[in-house]
Amino acid sequence: MSPIAVDRLGAGRDVDTSEPPPGVTIATHQLTTADGAKVEGVLHTLDGATAVVTVMHPRQSLTHHPMIPEFLRAGVSVWTQGTRSPNNDIALVHEQALLDAAAGHVLLRDLGFETVLTFGHSGGGTLSAFYIEQAASEPERRLDVTPAGRPVPLPGTRMPMPDGAIFLAPHPGQGQVLRHCIDPSVIDETDPMSVDPALDMYSARNGFAAPPEPSRYSADFLAAYRAAQAERIARIDARALAAADEVARMRARFSRSKDPADRRAALAPRILTTYRTDADPAYVDLSIEPNDRHYGSLFGRRPDLINYGLVGFGRLTTPDSWLSTWSANHTRADFVRCAPRVTVPTLYLEFSGDQAARPASGARMVAALGAGDLTHHVVRGQHFGQPVAEGEPTGYAAAAVHVGHWLAERFGTAAPHGKR
Repeated sequence: MSPIAVDRLGAGRDVDTSEPPPGVTIATHQLTTADGAKVEGVLHTLDGATAVVTVMHPRQSLTHHPMIPEFLRAGVSVWTQGTRSPNNDIALVHEQALLDAAAGHVLLRDLGFETVLTFGHSGGGTLSAFYIEQAASEPERRLDVTPAGRPVPLPGTRMPMPDGAIFLAPHPGQGQVLRHCIDPSVIDETDPMSVDPALDMYSARNGFAAPPEPSRYSADFLAAYRAAQAERIARIDARALAAADEVARMRARFSRSKDPADRRAALAPRILTTYRTDADPAYVDLSIEPNDRHYGSLFGRRPDLINYGLVGFGRLTTPDSWLSTWSANHTRADFVRCAPRVTVPTLYLEFSGDQAARPASGARMVAALGAGDLTHHVVRGQHFGQPVAEGEPTGYAAAAVHVGHWLAERFGTAAPHGKR
């Protein structure tokens, strides 16, 4: 299947990416991170552009992100950065993703770009904020271990600071997202069908209505539900910490014994399976933090079914990846935690119909940013840029207008041939 781009009117259209647009040279670069991992990215070099936007997400390849042509039209080059495990986050450790991001920033500075800007969409927003927070820190004050206790060489890594940051529909971090959508009615982590009826949001007795009718949950149910979600995450945290501690003991034993059996024990994966993570009451009760969002979750219009399927956040993880990425209690990749160190000029764009970053969390995230030069707009669109209503422009097209103005005013960019 050919990739899909989005035109200015918001209609999907197949595009041929084998030939770059006029004035743009496309090249793939393979990089080695500070800890020896191999990553790669694609650089779209716009003739005459001295500024470049780096596009990255911790869990997904963004090589064909719909904002790429919008940035090129705005007069900047674009670097799409890959991680060491794109589209497979079973072992995603955010601290390692920072090393991946750093390799890209080093490349762009070494290539001579005068201005480097970060662009973070969805989970890429928190990754971008986390990178800036660590890059802004004195090397000796940077993180040197993951939440599971594994060493990570951020203090000795070259981490160039960007000159500005663009956030598009950032969510507050994978841990915070999961905190709101994990199903607290699971009573047996080994049984995907186990249910506590009193905490089942997909039960009519608790306020659920057959789709597509909106559900309505009482304040008492929601309070008990949110408390139980926090309790389930804490239980999984305990399992992850115990498994991480076991791995650390095996590593220490091998360092003393040099016995291959101890090495095997240290390498053996302790995989956590987390069932049912598409269960935020706000998906089906649109009176909870109302905005322009549609009924359903990020994964589809039937979260009551998706919740029981294979697709979902944090479904399979190592203990290290759970603690680094999905645990609201242990992850450092938390937008609000990182945002005070984001002091570079910042453009924050949120979508009015976002399912993942609703108004209350968006307000907290904006308020936490440390930038003195902060521009904030709400544009119509859904989390992945779909139009809110049929016939409207996409969210990406609406966002591009603000992006173009912001870039031109602060960084002197000019669209090719002087026009958009």
